[in-house]
Order: sequence, then C-alpha cells, then structure tokens
Amino acid sequence: MTKRIVIAGDTLLDRDIDGSVHRVSPDAPALVLDEESATDRPGGAGLAALLAAGDGHDVALVTALADDAGGARLAELLTAAGVELHPVPLAGPTPEKIRLRARGQVLLRLDRGSADPAATGDLPEHVRELFATADAILVSDYGRGLTARPDLHAALADTGTAIVWDPHPRGAVPVAARLVTPNEAEARALSGDAGGGGRIAAAARAGNILRRRWRVGAVTVTAGAAGAVLCHAGPTPLVVPAPQVTEGDTCGAGDRFAVAAAVAIASGALPSEAVEAAVQAATAYVGRRPEAPAAEPDDSVHAVVARTRAQGGTIVATGGCFDLLHAGHVATLQAARALGDCLVVCLNSDASVRGLKGPDRPLVPQADRARLLRALGCVDAVVVFDEPTPESTLTWLRPDVWVKGGDYADGGPTLPEAELVRRWGGQTVIVPYLDGRSTTKMITTARSGGTT
Repeated sequence: MTKRIVIAGDTLLDRDIDGSVHRVSPDAPALVLDEESATDRPGGAGLAALLAAGDGHDVALVTALADDAGGARLAELLTAAGVELHPVPLAGPTPEKIRLRARGQVLLRLDRGSADPAATGDLPEHVRELFATADAILVSDYGRGLTARPDLHAALADTGTAIVWDPHPRGAVPVAARLVTPNEAEARALSGDAGGGGRIAAAARAGNILRRRWRVGAVTVTAGAAGAVLCHAGPTPLVVPAPQVTEGDTCGAGDRFAVAAAVAIASGALPSEAVEAAVQAATAYVGRRPEAPAAEPDDSVHAVVARTRAQGGTIVATGGCFDLLHAGHVATLQAARALGDCLVVCLNSDASVRGLKGPDRPLVPQADRARLLRALGCVDAVVVFDEPTPESTLTWLRPDVWVKGGDYADGGPTLPEAELVRRWGGQTVIVPYLDGRSTTKMITTARSGGTT
C-alpha cells in the first residue's frame, strides 16, 4: 500500500566514473583510468528519497540545495524520479562524492564541497504541516547541519508523526523518534562505548546507552551481514540475523535499511517488525537480489550449478511440493544428496500446488517452504516453478541425476521427467522412502484429532 513518507536530511551528489586500467602513469606511481562512463545519482537523504519513490511511495524531501550546477543536477534527478522537493538554500557548493572505479572496484574516492556546509535562510513555513500529513518521517542525517537547525529540530520535536532517525556522529541529537538506526561504528562513536565483550553484547550496550540518553522508543544497531540488534525498553535485546551472507557493494545499504524501517512503521508495524523487514531489504539491496520470492531461478542456483560443473562434479536435482516438511521428505533429500556433489530442489509454487492438490493447499506458502528446505544441510539450492511439473526448469538446469522418492517404485506410475532427462545423458533414479510418511495423511489425521 502506498504511504506518504517525508524525508528530511542532507543530500549529496554521488558520481561514479567507470573505466579500465591498462597502464601505470609514466610520471608517477599511479594507475591510469581510461574513463568509459559517468553516472550521477543523489546520495545521502537524496538516495533515501529515491529508494522510497522507487518502491512506489509518495515521497517529499526537505533538504538543503546549493545554487550551483551540482544543486541543479540533484533537483533534476530527484524530480525526474517523482520526489516532491522542499529545498532550503545551502551556503557553499554542493557536496560531491566521486568514485573512480574499474571492474566494479573503487580505486579512489574524491570528495568535493565544504565539510560543514550550512543551510541558510528560513525553513519553509509549510514544513510543519508537511510533517503532520505524513504517514512517517525519515530523518536522514549526514552531519552537514540541516537537522541541527533549531527551527527544523523544533518542528520534528512537535510533530505527532512517527519518526525513524538515521543518525550521524557529527549530526543532531534525535528527538521524538520511534526508532533510531545507527550502524556499529556510529553507535560506538555516539555512545562513547569502547566495545568489547563480543559483537552482540557491544551493540546492545551502545544501543541501550543511546536509547536512554536520547529518550527515544528504540535503537537498532545495524551490523552488516550479522543483521541488527534492537534495543528497546525490555531487558533483553532482539537480534535479527541477516537471511544470508551477501557479497556486494554495501554503499547505500544503511539508507535502504532506514527507508524500509520507515515504510514498515508507516504501515503500523512494531519496531521489531520494522527491523526485521529492514534487515531483509538491506540484505537484498547489497546483493541486488529481488526482495520478494519469485518463480525465476535466483543467482544462488546458477552459482551452485556453475561451480559444481566447473569442478567436474555431479549435479543432482529432485522436486516436489514439500508442504509440511516431514521425516519422509528429509530421508529422500539426504539420499539424493549422497548421489552427487550438489542438490538442487525444484519446488512447486503456491499456484502449482493448488492446481495439483486443490484450493486448500498448500498449507505453507512457497517462501516458507523454500526457506525450510534451504536450511537443511543436504540442500544446496532451491528453485521455484509454476508449472504442474518442473520440465521447463529441468531444461535449463540439466542435472546429471534426477531423483524421486520410493513411491514410484514397484510398478508405480512412470516418472514423467525421465525421457526429458535422458536427452542430455542424465539418469533418473528412485531412492528409498520412509513408509507411512505423507503430508496428506498428516493433514487428515490432524483434522480428525488423531495422532500420527
């Protein structure tokens, strides 16, 4: 559902200059970057606004913009993305962060603009009304002075709208915030805690210091691939782990986290629910993977298959609905994994299960079924398909071994995928199945009040 999100904070101009390096400069021990392309994008609060607008929300941005080419470029990029701008004049040039990159790796970052520019002039009179009409306010503080202005600070303190505050060590003290989202380094710097005692303990200690000092509802300390630690009024912190360890560019992950938390709060979520949604969103952002389950194969499946093939290994695949995962399923999966070097599970989507089993199935949605399967040590990857059978998936997966459970043995029905697998020289096999284990039987027994 579309939400009205108002973002207040410092905006920067990020510029990525990409090229290739083939030589060292003859007059200095430095690499020579041959520029191939340059990309401008809003940074800081501007990036947060861009992300929220890209999610389909109604976004207004209160920020300081300079009267120069950089400021004009920022205004152009933001308004083109559908962001409603409410600018405050900025004394001095537009702050810029220029990254020189080759093959996706940053070689050098050049910063331009004053380290401490000042927002000048009066705050637009309608800003208080703007805050009051929002579903949530996100303060994206990059320590450049806007949020420290007494008039803006007072307007934030007086609004009754829920506030999520992304702080900065050089920024303003958060006020009236329902949730504050520092990362580990920021939490240590802001709290004065030296760390120690383990990562979670240090984050919890710093978060609680800040929560009490600022008198805010909750503080969540983000910890990258380790997830986040939420410190609230209770004695025990909530640890929200990242769904998977993701490699990728972390630039902007904090903004993605804060935006997702603000949108969740705007939708009525508790801080704990908002942090869980934000961890999911930030992890997906770093890996640039879809944040919602999809029927298309994800990068992890391709990576597992490519790595196994490159090492000369055997790719094993099996398939099914796996609704109400039970011991019979696990036995089949373990037996299948023992036949090769990786196991890919082809999982019927919710629509596919309904077509096969009827409108009351599945009991467990595809995202949860996939998550349970991925958690098993014998499963290397899961791919979801929409058709009644996984034939189209098998066509691109091309496993060396296709496995089904023992209910196809002893004169049972013919395996529909066997002929397809044979086309590329694959082998179809049946593995033993634990007798008496059946999802349908479990459901029937449960509904009748019996025991399995």
